[in-house]
Amino acid sequence: MGNQTLVTEFILLGLSQDQSTRAILFFVFLLLYTVSLLGNMAIIIVTMVSAQLHNPMYFFLRNLSFLDLCYSSVTVPKMLVALLGENSISYTGCITQLYFYVSCCSTECLLLSSMGYDRFVAICKPLHYATIMSNKACHQMAISLWATGFLTSVIHTVFTARLPFCGSCVINHFFCDIPPMLKLACTDTFLNEILVLTVGGVLGLSSFILTLVSYAHIISTIFKIRSTDGRNKAFSTCASHLTVVTLFFGSISFMYMRPTSSYSMEQDRVVSVFYAVVTPALNPIIYTLRNKEVKRALRTMVKKLYSKQEHTPVYFH
Repeated sequence: MGNQTLVTEFILLGLSQDQSTRAILFFVFLLLYTVSLLGNMAIIIVTMVSAQLHNPMYFFLRNLSFLDLCYSSVTVPKMLVALLGENSISYTGCITQLYFYVSCCSTECLLLSSMGYDRFVAICKPLHYATIMSNKACHQMAISLWATGFLTSVIHTVFTARLPFCGSCVINHFFCDIPPMLKLACTDTFLNEILVLTVGGVLGLSSFILTLVSYAHIISTIFKIRSTDGRNKAFSTCASHLTVVTLFFGSISFMYMRPTSSYSMEQDRVVSVFYAVVTPALNPIIYTLRNKEVKRALRTMVKKLYSKQEHTPVYFH
């Protein structure tokens, strides 16, 4: 330990070292981040303003949009700065980024399973929906899943921060994540790997299993509906959420549910771009394109804003 040097900052290697490629990536990711900000903010505003969207389904959708805002804002701004050439990050900044990133990831696992449970109650137990998914119950669920996600991240962050980093300070990634940081540790990381596979696995797997069980009951109930219109309506309310669940859990499982010896940093960076940058931009598009109520509420809100501007008097001095 006497020969080890205290690391005060890391270098984020990023996605490419080619200058022209970095310029292209900068504008692509800036566009995706802008779409993510505008799309998720629009969903948050319209679900708050529109009275017809004041129900549990859109309450959880509003939470998901806010979470996606946090998700992308944790990684993308620093990545954009790194693409412009400033690719260093302080040790404290790296650990902070790691904490909030894992917090958002853990919270999204729980939130997606809660949204699946909400659809299960709505379709399989419609007569008890108002009682089970009451306003109080929804707020308690939201507080619990946010608290669990952020508290779980404390475990991973503490055990990563305690590792000695005495060799290279170059992180072969575009943000501070657990697997690439474990590669830099100059000590055995077996305990950290076990924590990722157990704590993260229990959280992610339990959320995924709860979602699967919810949709197994949902699909079984839908096939019992005699009318075609009824089946189509039931499927349409679940299709958007099921698409988001598949994208999220598929990429997360590939990233974390395997030992670090099998990690390929090139593949992992591509997958990380997908769920940390692309998915937050896709989610609002998926929900608005497949949801007639959200599209109708958005059109109504835009019309009201436009009519207010038209009727605003202009005073001349």
